[in-house]
Amino acid sequence: MIGENGEQYGVLPLYEALRVAQDHNTDLVEVAPTAVPPVCRLLDYGRYKFEQEKKERDARKNQKVALLKEVRMGPATDEHDLAFKSKAIQKFLQEGDKVKVTVRFRGRQMAHPQLGRQVLDSILARLQGVATVERPPIVEGRTMSMILTAATGRAASGTPVAAVPSSTPPTVSPTS
Repeated sequence: MIGENGEQYGVLPLYEALRVAQDHNTDLVEVAPTAVPPVCRLLDYGRYKFEQEKKERDARKNQKVALLKEVRMGPATDEHDLAFKSKAIQKFLQEGDKVKVTVRFRGRQMAHPQLGRQVLDSILARLQGVATVERPPIVEGRTMSMILTAATGRAASGTPVAAVPSSTPPTVSPTS
């Protein structure tokens, strides 16, 4: 048995440990039930639970939840609009959020997925050094999207921007 301030009482029978707890006006709490013999501690259990909850509240308060923000555009998005969207993405990344950049194809635009890839590559070029690619561009139905994270701290473990492979096949010139 362990006292309130960490003093050792040694191995005591249960009835004697309960009597000591009553004399000190504290609770007898079993802290290591699997040990042989089981280890008990004298403490004010209500105060102990309150302090544990307070620590958890403080930990939650200091925690930053990374949100996933989405920025949508089309394969025919103009240069100025790309610059404007890039600034918005950069602001989201600086706030600690992840950003899903999505290119939405409509109608016959699905016949030219390379245009969407060019838009995403343009965004990556504008965010060089600011963002890393967490998930490279993939086509999901009528959209092509990638997920970006901030380039510093924990997010730096993602794929570097320059190492993203291009999905367009290399061109081969015929030899004659």
